[in-house]
Parts: sequence; C-alpha cells; structure tokens
Amino acid sequence: MSDRRRQRRIGGRLPLVLLLPALLGLAFLLVPLIGLLAQAPWATLPSRLFSAEVGQALRLSLVCASSATVICLLLGVPLAWLLARAEVPGRGLIRALVTVPLVLPPVVGGVALLLVLGRRGLIGQHLDTWFGFSLPFTTAGVIVAEAFVAMPFLVISVEGALRAADPRYEEAAATLGAGRWLTFRRVTLPSIAPGIVAGAVLCWARALGEFGATITFAGNLPGRTTTMPLAVYLALETDPDVAVVLSVVLLAVSVVVLACLRERWISGLR
Repeated sequence: MSDRRRQRRIGGRLPLVLLLPALLGLAFLLVPLIGLLAQAPWATLPSRLFSAEVGQALRLSLVCASSATVICLLLGVPLAWLLARAEVPGRGLIRALVTVPLVLPPVVGGVALLLVLGRRGLIGQHLDTWFGFSLPFTTAGVIVAEAFVAMPFLVISVEGALRAADPRYEEAAATLGAGRWLTFRRVTLPSIAPGIVAGAVLCWARALGEFGATITFAGNLPGRTTTMPLAVYLALETDPDVAVVLSVVLLAVSVVVLACLRERWISGLR
C-alpha cells in the first residue's frame, strides 16, 4: 500500500472541528498578503521601482545584506563546526547564546550593539580614540546590525548539516594522512555544501528584511543607512505607494527564498 493511500485510509474525512480553524488560520496568514498585492500600484510599479528613491534603498539593501552574509559565512561556519564537532565545555550554553538573537527583539539587539560598539561603548570608545572610527549611523553599522541578527540562521543550518554528515569520510581522510584543515576543506565542506547554501540564503533574506536593530544602531540616514524596510517605514507617512512597492519587492524576495529552499525542507521532513 502506497504512503498516500495509507494516509487517506488513516485520516479519512477531515473533522469539521479541525478543518474550520485550519481554514481560518490560513486566511489569517494569506489575506493580508493578498491585500498588499491588490493595493499595489501595478500600472506605475515599473516607474516607481526604478525611481531614484526606491533604487537607492534597493542598492543599499542588496549591498548590506550581501556583505552581512559574507561576514556570517566567515564567522558562522567555523562556529557551527565548533558546536557540532568540537568537545568544548558548556557547549549547550554556547548554543543557547548563539540562538539568542532569534528570540531577542531586534531593537534590544540594536541597543546592545550601541552600548558595545557605540562611540562611548565598551569597544567603540577605543575604536574612536585609537583609529577615529565609529560604526553607528554608518553603512558599516547597517552591515554589523544585519549580521548580528542573521548569523543564527546560518549557524543552525550548518550545524544541522554537520550533524547529519557521515563522519566516516573524515575519519578515512585522516587515516590517509590528511590534516584537519585539509580534511575540512576537501571533505567536510563539500559534504555540507547544501546546508551552507540553505543557511546563507536564509541569512541573506533575514538581513535584507532587518529593521529594528538597524534603525537603533545605524539610524535612518538616506543614502547611508536607509535600507528597504526603513524606506517602507518612512514612505508610509509621505508616499504610501512607494511603501507598497517596496513591500511587494520584499514579499517577492521572501517567496523566492522559500521556493529555493522548498526541496531541502521537504526532504528533511521525510
């Protein structure tokens, strides 16, 4: 008996007491998105999309999100390896601390960054005194804020891939005389490449949509720190059509990300 037939036989007819709330929940999630698409100025969308204001926010968002993703890859992959393979004391606590930005309100994350990396912060005051360099209210500050909130997505994805990978290949490489760094580059990384790609895509999408930590730590300066989410916030008061256009762009990016990761999630659920 096939899995589909078995599921039909076990499930039978859906009970109304479950079907009705399920449909209400689906409508609750989809109706606002449908309303956004229905109210979008489709006739003028191309011209608005390529306007100077929208184009500036788009370019800044893409540059900052991509730069933040690179930082997350450079720091997050080794961190995921540490959590998955290394025997370090307090690994469970470290894992919990790494995932804190997932549940921490982004505004709180921005305040924390400001207190540490601000001009009078624990580290920021030394950067300003020694190098004359200040992160808040700069494009670099946007990248740091986005990397802070997005890195856990990459770490979780890569750590899961490392735990699912067969360690026997790495053991075989070690018995053949390969060092740890060579084994990591030639054996471990190729085996977890799908997990790294999935984590990087999620990380990039999260960075692209970051708002709270960005506006708290980097401010909202047009051309320097005004990314798409911040531009949506500003446009709601001055030009709602521009806000709708930017929202549609962010929605399209989210749908594309989900479509790219669909096969990976389905295979993980089987």
